[in-house]
Amino acid sequence: MGVNIGIVAIALFASFFVFLILGLQVSVGIGLASFIAILLSLPLDMTIIASAQKMITGLDNFALLAIPFFILSGNIMNNGGIAIKLVNFAKLIGGRLPGSLAQVNILGNMLFGAISGSAVAAEAAIGGTIYPLQKKEGYDPKYCAAVNITSCPTGLLIPPSNVLIVFALVSGGTSIGALFIAGYLPGIVMGLGIMILAYIFAKKNNYPVEPKPEMSLVIKTTLDALPSLLLIIVVIGGIIKGVFTATEGSGIAVIYTLVLSLIYKNLNAKVIKKILDETIKMTGIIMFLMAASSIMSWALAYSQIPQYITNLLLGISDNKYVILLIINMLLLVVGTFMDMTPAVLIFTPIFLPVVTSLGMHPVHFGILMVYNLCIGLCTPPVGNALFLGCAIADLKIEEIIKTILPYFIVMLIGLLLVTYIPAISLFLPKVFGLI
Repeated sequence: MGVNIGIVAIALFASFFVFLILGLQVSVGIGLASFIAILLSLPLDMTIIASAQKMITGLDNFALLAIPFFILSGNIMNNGGIAIKLVNFAKLIGGRLPGSLAQVNILGNMLFGAISGSAVAAEAAIGGTIYPLQKKEGYDPKYCAAVNITSCPTGLLIPPSNVLIVFALVSGGTSIGALFIAGYLPGIVMGLGIMILAYIFAKKNNYPVEPKPEMSLVIKTTLDALPSLLLIIVVIGGIIKGVFTATEGSGIAVIYTLVLSLIYKNLNAKVIKKILDETIKMTGIIMFLMAASSIMSWALAYSQIPQYITNLLLGISDNKYVILLIINMLLLVVGTFMDMTPAVLIFTPIFLPVVTSLGMHPVHFGILMVYNLCIGLCTPPVGNALFLGCAIADLKIEEIIKTILPYFIVMLIGLLLVTYIPAISLFLPKVFGLI
């Protein structure tokens, strides 16, 4: 190529971070940095042609249709009266534990996030519903916010998850069905860890327990929530069993949630317009990111940067556990200043060759990566879950840092478990014959 790989790598990443510091959108920064890196190896005219072609071909994938459909179904659920039914159902499960409303918040985030595929949507819908009740019963706002913030990312692991779809595509065709089913146990590990810590703090502060519900209420609440919960079985079950693809499943999710919301009579022309507007905006952002990242993926491959970084990391140590620890530390840093989707798009092509050379399954790495980046949603300076959770509880970020730190520790322990115990991610996909 005539240009040192190290120089290309420095040009790519240094220019990208400069663009971020200057305030450019991540997608624009990715595209421009990739263009600069390619320009070091190819003439200007060929660089322009190659960049344009890669942006177009990067979106020429039928599986990408799953993303706007899952976004649409999630937005329909966010506005379709489903949140309160899931909150009531979560009360049946966690209502008898100390700090029952906090436990309901965690379980509600897990359920709603799993159905909608959005962490912040779950946080807003469930946390926004639960917090006034917690405040009325004398809960510490900092405790409530910490629980809501750290539990909402569980829905990004428990399918359907757009981030896992993005990983499947950028990783070269990892099975979406395998990634979906692989996310259940890690998502439960994350949620269960937060529940245990919330339980300990609730016992310490003598937070109240919900009264035991009457059996008639249990039956009614379960039946009310059942149609929403069936969505998981219909969509994920159909994908796992091969009845339909993830893309077809996303379309079914839209029809299912639309019919359900119409039955609940929570949709009108104004709400539908809002849903469509939000879906178009979110889809446009993600698709432009995918297009720009296609240039970066090609620039990385053409410049042999992944092989360079693989050799660099393996030069530090050939111990699998040490390399995974280094990668986790790097991703934790990345997650503090970059949203999940661009982080997955940029760093999957870089780290995947490293871990596969060590014998790690791509499905396992995909779950590890998403789990890791979920933590970044809860940390400054760009943690969307942190900002929203503080807004819901009317707190400043500096007021909550001390309270939220123990929850970060629990999430990090979960990350180490997912990293070093492959069965947590791979057991269910193997049971269902997906890997």
